[in-house]
Amino acid sequence: MNLRGVVTVAACVALLSSAGPTTAQAEDVPASRLEVPAGVGVPQSARSAAAAYAKAHPGSAPAGSNDFSCTPAPEHPEPVVLAHGTDASAYTDWAALSPLLAADGYCVFALNYGGKPGADTYGTEDIVDSAGEFGRFVAQVRESTGAEKVDVVGYSQGANVSRYYVNKLGGARFVDQWVGLASPSYGGVMFGLAPMFQALPGGPDVVTELTSVAVGQQMQGSPFMTELNAGGDTVPGVSYTTVSSRYDEMIQPYSNMALHGDGAVNLVIQDLCPQDGSGHFRAPYDPFALDLIRTALDPNAIPIARCEFVPIGADIPQVVVDSNF
Repeated sequence: MNLRGVVTVAACVALLSSAGPTTAQAEDVPASRLEVPAGVGVPQSARSAAAAYAKAHPGSAPAGSNDFSCTPAPEHPEPVVLAHGTDASAYTDWAALSPLLAADGYCVFALNYGGKPGADTYGTEDIVDSAGEFGRFVAQVRESTGAEKVDVVGYSQGANVSRYYVNKLGGARFVDQWVGLASPSYGGVMFGLAPMFQALPGGPDVVTELTSVAVGQQMQGSPFMTELNAGGDTVPGVSYTTVSSRYDEMIQPYSNMALHGDGAVNLVIQDLCPQDGSGHFRAPYDPFALDLIRTALDPNAIPIARCEFVPIGADIPQVVVDSNF
């Protein structure tokens, strides 16, 4: 999630009108676009460096990803498909994890979904449309690799996009494992702003207008979140894992990230490493969190990160700078 939109919303409370709230459905918004980044990016260890590189090298793919000649190894027969978060790209969110998974021997693939034509950022449009794009990409990956199924890792909105594909669009037939990092499984309060806007007449519309369709859909209690979890938040045949933080800046209570259905395992970073205060924005670049993803995909994976101290709120000032300048 990009802080720019949230800050804009907070500054514009006075603009709320008396119009009743409406819900943007897939047929009500222009179709977004799916892009497969092909530029060879470099590995990164921090979000700020990844954002700077992406700005200087548009169209970059995370290192180790999108080799459509890759043949899955017997020990990792399912390719891993990565879904980025809101107002981001495959490179900005996965420049650390992708090369790690490639080094583990996986075929790794990452798309840019949910962008408007001409935009340089993605994950802003209708999540239902984006889930359809994700499904088309999975089909492309399966066709090129010959794999019957894939594993999926989604960060932030990417977790909801991919879970909608799995749970609602028939993707469970083609997915073995689903992993959600900082997943808004039941929506986020977005620094406490979401409940306030939902309580005000026209509030959800204003959030969508000032930020994006996808931001509005990810608010706790939104019609999209209700639909996503209707009938249960998991479906048979798929293994689900969430990786969350007690100090997530966007999703509070942090328990909103957990899934409750059969087949779900919920990992909290601080339950396993109490001194790691990484939150929402640092999660894709926190070595300990990345190891949790690696071992969720493969219990035999050898951890490469130590449990180390990370202050609560780490990287937030730089995220604000990167998002607004």
